[in-house]
Amino acid sequence: MQQFANVMEVFKLLEKSNCRKCNEATCLAFASKVFLGQKSLDMCPALDPEVIQKYGKRQERVVPGEADQEKALLVLKNQLKDCDLSLAAQRTGGKYANGRLTLKIFGKPFALDNLGRFHSDLHINPWIVMPVLGYVLHCQGRELTGKWIPFRELKKGRERNGLFVQRSEKTLKKIADTYPGLFEDLILIFSGKKVENHYESDISLVLYPLPLVPFLICYWKPEDGMASDLHLFFDSSADMNAGIDVVFGLASGIVQMFEKMALTHGVRNG
Repeated sequence: MQQFANVMEVFKLLEKSNCRKCNEATCLAFASKVFLGQKSLDMCPALDPEVIQKYGKRQERVVPGEADQEKALLVLKNQLKDCDLSLAAQRTGGKYANGRLTLKIFGKPFALDNLGRFHSDLHINPWIVMPVLGYVLHCQGRELTGKWIPFRELKKGRERNGLFVQRSEKTLKKIADTYPGLFEDLILIFSGKKVENHYESDISLVLYPLPLVPFLICYWKPEDGMASDLHLFFDSSADMNAGIDVVFGLASGIVQMFEKMALTHGVRNG
């Protein structure tokens, strides 16, 4: 069975009529579900049987293993060797001293040097380290605009939006639904701050995982028979200060940390 590299490879196979016979609002939404392995190509009634036979009935998502993470991390560390950290400090909103660039990650100091050695009170894991390195290497130092936009409106965000929603927004919403008190506690732990309720949400909080890459979390509580909802928004400068890979990696990493803490809390208080 052939693997799809991204959502658009699936989308190109479809007739793009948005007929909704697959029970999805659009062909792009259906393509995202196929890419995630949640639906199969044969659920599209307009597809030619030969196409279905060629590409198989279900796309099995390949989750990057530890070896893949280590390989990607090594590439970034090699690039870091040639990075002028004193100039990077000016671009990234950090400080440079004694051969180290120090950034505020969730309001707490996180230092690194050209050899890729890290120093922080935060728990350091590859899902956070890789976006941080990408930020240091590619951040353009643009001022924040104050304009919040969803992930899909970032450059190259639309084709990865389905996976982003699954890994970040839906998982974070589940945490907020299950442990509402803990959800706010976690925001405080990571130096988040409440802001005016954007988009008529019940809770609006801003996190600063990186100095120039803030996240806005909007949560709507369940009410009058309506289900809860949660969405993440990003400053429109994120395209230039982070890029889609950094934003995606940061959001996924943050949600993973929240999830682990929520599970620990649930076990202890269950």
